[in-house]
Amino acid sequence: MSREVLSASDVRRALTRIAHEIVERNQGLEGVVLVGLQRGGVWIADALAALLAEIDPAHPVPVGTLDVSFHRDDVGLRPIVPGSVTDIPVSLGGCTVVLTDDVLYTGRTVRAALEAMNEYGRPRAVQLAVVVDRGHRELPIRPDFVGKNLPTSSEEQVSATSDGVVIR
Repeated sequence: MSREVLSASDVRRALTRIAHEIVERNQGLEGVVLVGLQRGGVWIADALAALLAEIDPAHPVPVGTLDVSFHRDDVGLRPIVPGSVTDIPVSLGGCTVVLTDDVLYTGRTVRAALEAMNEYGRPRAVQLAVVVDRGHRELPIRPDFVGKNLPTSSEEQVSATSDGVVIR
């Protein structure tokens, strides 16, 4: 049985709020780069880039994608399935990188992303934006920007897309 917890318009509002929070926290968009984690975070990075362009058209934000498949620490527990190609269009050295993902759960994907980013320069700072934070962290990782905190059981699955957020 599925239940919708956020509609498409709720997701759009949450992303709009996150975009404004990114501008506020970073005192503008100078030196900010969005990096979407393959696969679920890519659409979020693209959506945030469009929203940030509406807020501050003078400072377009570069957008990249990052596949962390080969950097995971739970490789022995599940098969490695590369999600897609990593595409980082600029050096991350000295930038503020905003990692984007759909759902934050254990924190292991974010840990892998932090390791994978080292190949593209040393960022000045890394921030994390997620549509849903569902808790159950196994690592001390906390998002900077959250669309919705959603307490769930470990048996439930959460799907977050631009069409809404569903629990199964």
